[in-house]
Amino acid sequence: MKSLSIILLGTQMAVGGAQKLLLEQALWFRSQGHRITVVFFYDRDNLHKKWANTYPFEIYNLEAFDKKAGGFRSLPRLLTGLFKLWRIFKHGKFDAIITFTHDSNVLGLPLAWLVGIRSRVGTHLGEIRGMSAWRENLHTFLVNRGVIQTLVASSARTKNNAVEVGVNPQKITTIYNAIMPFDIQHIDRAAVRKKLGLQIDDVFFVAVGRLVYEKGHEFLVEAMSIVVRESDHVVAGICGAGPLQGELTAQIEKLGLNDKVKLLGQWDEIPELLAASDVFVLPSRWEGLPMALLEGMMAGLPVIATQVEGVDEVVQPGEHGLLVPLESPLELAQAILQLLRSPEDRQRMGKAARERVLSSYTTNRMCESYLQVIEHGLSTEKAG
Repeated sequence: MKSLSIILLGTQMAVGGAQKLLLEQALWFRSQGHRITVVFFYDRDNLHKKWANTYPFEIYNLEAFDKKAGGFRSLPRLLTGLFKLWRIFKHGKFDAIITFTHDSNVLGLPLAWLVGIRSRVGTHLGEIRGMSAWRENLHTFLVNRGVIQTLVASSARTKNNAVEVGVNPQKITTIYNAIMPFDIQHIDRAAVRKKLGLQIDDVFFVAVGRLVYEKGHEFLVEAMSIVVRESDHVVAGICGAGPLQGELTAQIEKLGLNDKVKLLGQWDEIPELLAASDVFVLPSRWEGLPMALLEGMMAGLPVIATQVEGVDEVVQPGEHGLLVPLESPLELAQAILQLLRSPEDRQRMGKAARERVLSSYTTNRMCESYLQVIEHGLSTEKAG
C-alpha cells in the first residue's frame, strides 16, 4: 500500500484503554511509513504537553470541552472545537480517519464526510450504558447511511450489540483490540515488590483500571475479606485513579483490610507492576475487550475475570485463568483461593495466557486489519 495520510480522533486525553489503543495504532502506522496526525476533543488529565513531547507525530487538543461545565454542555466551546477540527481536516489532505469513541464517531465522521475524507472508520469498543435513545439512533443512522463507512467492533459480542440496536451487520467488521508485545524478564521483580511493601511469600493479585462503577473494584475488596480468613499470605492491589477512590478507601478501612488491599494510584509503567504480580484480576461489570487484560496476559499472568463482553472470547477457563459471574464476591473469592493454593496452575495458565496474546492479539495483526478496512473504504469511494 502507498503511504497514506491518516488522522486518528479520540474524545479525551486521559490514561485509559481507548487512548492507549489510539496511540499504539498511531505509532504502528507511522512505523509503516504513513503520515499520522492525532486529535482529541479535550485534555482531561493535562497530558497534552507530555504526549506532544513523547510521540513522533502531531497531537492536537481541540479544547472543545470545559471541565467546569460538564459533558458537552458548553456549546460555544464545542462549536469552536469543531471549527478547529474542520480546519485540520481541510489543511491535512487526509486519506483516512479512524475515530475511537462513540462521541468522536458522531462528531468527527460527519465532518470528515463533508470535507471529503474518503475512508472513514468508526469504532465500537464496548458496551455503552446510559446512552440516550436519540444518540444511539443517530449513531446507527450515520453507519447505515455510509457517513461512517465501516464500524469496527472490538469483539463478536460487541458486534452483536450493535446489530441489536439496528446497525446493518454488513457495515460492521470485527477487529479485536491488541497491544504491543513486551517482555518483563529484565524487570527486577524483587525490587518492585519491596517498593509495594510485599513480603517474600505474599501472593499478589493485581487489578488495573480506573476507579469507576463499571470496573467493579468493590467486589474485589469484598472478596478479599473472605480470602484473608483462609490465608495470611495474600495481598491485592488496585492500580488506577478515579472518582470512587474515597468509597473504596472507606470500604477497605471498614473491612479491616488496610494491609491486604492496596490502592496503588496511577502507574506510568504498568509492565513494572505486572512483573511484581502473580495473578491479574478483572472484576468489571462490563467491558469491551480491555487493554489491561491483554497486558496482564502478555506479562504471563493467569487471569481471574468476570464473564463480560469480549473477555470470554479471549480467556478460556482452566487454560488461561478462571471466569466468574458478575457481581459475585463469593465466587470471586473462591477463584482467588483456587489459584492461591496452586502455584503450578498459576505458572501453567500464565504461560498459556502470554502465548494466547502473542498468537492473536498483537498490534501488528490488528493494524494490518485496519489498513485493509481503510483500503476498502478508499476503493469504495473511488468506485462511487
